[in-house]
Amino acid sequence: MRPAKATLVRLGVSLALIGGLAWQLDTRALRDAFVAPAPSWLLLALALSVPQVVLSAWRWRLTARRMGLTLTLRRAVAEYYMATFLNQVLPGGVIGDASRAWRHARSSSDRPRAWRAVIIERLSGQLMLAVIAIAGLMASSDLRDSVLGGLVRLGNAPGALTIGIIMLGGLGIWGYRRPPTWLRDTLGDLGAALVASRMWFWQCLSSLGVVASYIAIYAIAARAVGADIHLATLLPLIPPVLMVMAIPLSVAGWGLRESAAALVWMGAGLDPAQGVAISLVYGIVVLISSLPGAWLLCRRHPSHQNRDTQTGAPLTSKSGGDCHAR
Repeated sequence: MRPAKATLVRLGVSLALIGGLAWQLDTRALRDAFVAPAPSWLLLALALSVPQVVLSAWRWRLTARRMGLTLTLRRAVAEYYMATFLNQVLPGGVIGDASRAWRHARSSSDRPRAWRAVIIERLSGQLMLAVIAIAGLMASSDLRDSVLGGLVRLGNAPGALTIGIIMLGGLGIWGYRRPPTWLRDTLGDLGAALVASRMWFWQCLSSLGVVASYIAIYAIAARAVGADIHLATLLPLIPPVLMVMAIPLSVAGWGLRESAAALVWMGAGLDPAQGVAISLVYGIVVLISSLPGAWLLCRRHPSHQNRDTQTGAPLTSKSGGDCHAR
């Protein structure tokens, strides 16, 4: 019952947020902003999603191989498509990544390290997105002033802030003086896969390419609905909206993304209905672009599902029969 309740809660969050936006915003303005998207722009966005997945899979393979794991690029691309689809249709937005980590761990000699490879690979992308978001805030004076004002108001709660700092400090001291085994292993893998040798360069380069493709698809979605916003104004608005999608409180970021877009557009002095419309089109594009993952999940005959996708050897696990076991 617990997973079912969590699913209902996240679905409820998405529906409540989208319903609240529809109630708060001018429905006519929202309808006018959400005009029939131009097919040519949508096709361009879908085409750009292909190198995005390939580059993301390459980054995962690079991370895994640096940690001593075996992962072919072909398998990484297939697994990434399946994970992207599951992230789009299942609550939380992380179940797909957990599934590819689990499938890779089943065929790996070091299962914990296979899980950490996925975590580190996603961390690389989130760090790059955060850096770009901060740079965008610094470049947009209106948005920067709006965010800084919110932080100042948040800082007026000294008690909560002090407690938070004390708790983080105590946790840091405990981890430094008596680090558990899993923490030592994780820090070692982080060093090997992110900063050792020239790994930092390749991680930054690949993550920059992936994040740039996300931003480009969002900008294309803006053009698809006819939003006449100069790129110098539009581009800094996109990373903060994308960052909100990482919060696992909804279904594939629906509702959270649209709410963030409304707030960001208002902070920049733009029509929030337009931001919501662009966000909705972006969500639809991402969902459609993930559909190859649905086909990959079910394309194998059950008799082939108990074999490792990389070597063809039988897996030790006897589970099988559902279309996503690999």
